[in-house]
Amino acid sequence: MPKPGFLIPESAAEGIAIQKELRHRVRLENDFGAIRHVAGVDVGYDNARGLAHASVVVVALGTLLPVEQVQVFTPVAFPYITGLLSFREIPAIIEALAQLKHAYELLMVDGQGIAHPRRLGIAAHLGVLTDMPAIGVAKSRLTGTFHPPGPTKGSHSPLMDKGERIGAVLRSRDNVSPLFISPGHRIDIDASVRYVVQCLTRYRLPEPTRLADKYSKCKPAGAQES
Repeated sequence: MPKPGFLIPESAAEGIAIQKELRHRVRLENDFGAIRHVAGVDVGYDNARGLAHASVVVVALGTLLPVEQVQVFTPVAFPYITGLLSFREIPAIIEALAQLKHAYELLMVDGQGIAHPRRLGIAAHLGVLTDMPAIGVAKSRLTGTFHPPGPTKGSHSPLMDKGERIGAVLRSRDNVSPLFISPGHRIDIDASVRYVVQCLTRYRLPEPTRLADKYSKCKPAGAQES
């Protein structure tokens, strides 16, 4: 695991340069074995104290039940800049992942994978740094164009940008706003969609990121603060 300090650029220009370098390390072929557990990742904020709150929940793929959950608070060390969000959040995520005791084979991250102007959203960034298969599950579009998918759960349509397919727009529940799915690392678009669909229940979000999102909005007693 890279050290969090290495992840924080000194300026937006340096952050963009890092993204342009790391994008060439992203691999979009399916490079993984059996996936039994998925680590859902989300980050919230304690704005009063200037902290990022990373929540990671490991879910058994067969049952979608959580088997481990870790939360970490770290100081926010990079300003909010569109397209550079990963530099605010990944230091806390890296610390949370390091605390996990249960094995996982896939990261499912609240945010973009390659569906990003420089093809390095947070899921791609995290996937490259950890060398883990990673999928981005975003609630809104950052870049690209699409035709709306069908109204029923599981319907999906391509997300395109300048003639390149960069992800899929997935209807995760009947007649709800779709999710934007894109691979982050060591997985392709079609497999990304399949695993997200496999993790859907009655909610809009797949269970790994739904639980991570839920826990990232609260501070439990005894939460670790770095």
